Amino acid sequence: MKTVYAATKAQEEYIHYLINYFYMNIFPYYFADEQIHEFENLQILSLQEKHMKYSRTMKEAFQIIASLQSLITVIEYVGKSGDCGRYRNVFQRNVELLRRHGIVFPFAIEQFAAKHHYPCSMYLPSRSEWLI
Repeated sequence: MKTVYAATKAQEEYIHYLINYFYMNIFPYYFADEQIHEFENLQILSLQEKHMKYSRTMKEAFQIIASLQSLITVIEYVGKSGDCGRYRNVFQRNVELLRRHGIVFPFAIEQFAAKHHYPCSMYLPSRSEWLI
């Protein structure tokens, strides 16, 4: 018999937070709104039950969280420096780990090498309470 621990509600919420971070703080700097909308339709980074191989254990939740955090860190570094080669293996390893859990992230590291510094996107969080 093997004992496993279920992922906590806080872990599940944090995974959703990290996925939303991609859509609101990463993707708008690299892709047009139409592309991001298509990512939603294609269920990129989706946690839909029918595609998941994620059993909602604590170990798997930690792996997914660590992979998402690593990808965010690598993408933010590559976006500033343009240096794709240095962290290519880390990027690929984390994409593969997400894939093993049924989470789709079909991007290459080169897609994040040229960051738009002043994006105009409906996905970006508002910087003020006033709409112009």
